[in-house]
Order: sequence, then structure tokens, then C-alpha cells
Amino acid sequence: MPKSYFITGIGTEVGKTVVSAIVVEALKADYWKPIQAGDLDNSDSHKVKRLISNKDSIFFENSYALNTPMSPHAAAEIDGIKLQIKNIKRPETEKDLVIEGAGGLMVPLNDREVIANLISKEDVVVLVSRHYLGSINHTLLSIEALENRGIEKIGIIFSGDEHPTTEDAIKKLGKVEVIGRIEEEPYFDDMVVKEYAEKFRKRLCEI
Repeated sequence: MPKSYFITGIGTEVGKTVVSAIVVEALKADYWKPIQAGDLDNSDSHKVKRLISNKDSIFFENSYALNTPMSPHAAAEIDGIKLQIKNIKRPETEKDLVIEGAGGLMVPLNDREVIANLISKEDVVVLVSRHYLGSINHTLLSIEALENRGIEKIGIIFSGDEHPTTEDAIKKLGKVEVIGRIEEEPYFDDMVVKEYAEKFRKRLCEI
């Protein structure tokens, strides 16, 4: 039975797109970024496509492609449009689907809806956590927000150098599965992504 994997982070610039590429490669899944804000010529879809090796994955078009690299609600206002979840329809596929969010869970789409509203209770949520001052708080708040919405299948991928005390606190208090860690690599290309895909595949399938 195909699964949907929703990739989100505890904030911006934590490594969601690299993680999305790794999950796509690990599962030979299809990929969809519902909302792209800015960098339309080098979007997250373009980046994931460059980082994977398999030829099976299909890349679905954004529901919204906004011109300005800002929070979606603000970028939409500049473009003179209003984001509405009813216009964001998941593509149909018989394969696993990787969905990449924008920013964190509570990033606004409009006056009433946030990124978390795009997540289904059946989704496997992969939460990317990168260490910085305050990251324990942001990670645990993200886990709590997901659980309060009835989402039970949550796995964490740590991104960057190891911080044992931080990660230990998150594991003990968050009580969610840890899929693995992406090290502070000098660069990411398709070969590096493939290595992580092979390393994470089993854990991703178990959640």
C-alpha cells in the first residue's frame, strides 16, 4: 500500500529539500511541492530532481508557484492572489508520494490556514531537526503540534553535526522515532543522496 511522506522542518533552512531527495530516492517515490515561494527557475523541485538517481520518480507541478521568497501568505499577497487549501489537491499516484512543506508547521497560508493543515492523519511526517540555540524547544513544539492534530506517524531526521545532549532531550521528551542523521557534508550530489537513501530506507518503511 503506497504511503505519503510529508517532509517538514522545525524552521527554515534546516535541510528539508535534501531530506526530500533522500526519501524520494530511498523509496523511488514521486515528489510534490504544493507551494513554491521564490526561486522559480531553481525551485525545490528542480533541486530534488538533480539530487536523485532513479528514473522512476515523477515530479508533480506546484499548486501555487509564487514569485517572492517569503512566507507563502505574504508572497501570495505580492502576487495579488489568495492561497486556499481547497485549491491544493494531492496528485494521484500508485507509488509512495513525498510532499515537501514550506518552512515550519505554523507558516501561514492565509488568515486561517497554515502549512500543518496540508498534512493528513495518514501521512508519515518526517520532521527535520537541526541544532541551534532553541532547537529543542522548536522540535518538541513541532512534535506536540502534530500530535494535537491526531498525527501519529512521526519520525525525526537530525541534520548537521551531532549534539548528544540536545538529541537525548528530544528523544526522551519527544518520544518519536529517529530515522537517522545527515552529517555536515561538504556537498550534496546524487551519490551522497543515494548513500543516505540506502541507509534510511528500512527505517522509513517501518514508520
